Amino acid sequence: MYALFKTIDLVLNFYLFVLIGAAVFSWLYAFHIVNPHNNVVRIIGRFFYSMTEPVLKPIRRVLPNFGSVDISPLVVFLIIFFIQNFMWSTIYPLFV
Repeated sequence: MYALFKTIDLVLNFYLFVLIGAAVFSWLYAFHIVNPHNNVVRIIGRFFYSMTEPVLKPIRRVLPNFGSVDISPLVVFLIIFFIQNFMWSTIYPLFV
């Protein structure tokens, strides 16, 4: 059972890093630090978009519009941290 919880925790941590990478990439793209016409940049952008948009899009629909500030990744961070803490402090002790 411990291996299952560690695997879920690893996947959630990996997704946190993907969210951070997507946020940094979007800043680099918005401030024209990376060349948007480069194929590698396009591939990286599509990867981040396809990994994060299915989770962020429903949250963006619920959140109010803050103009150019997107706080949906912050909401996902909080949800993931809540899931991890709930999993380790409430669910896992039931199986030990």
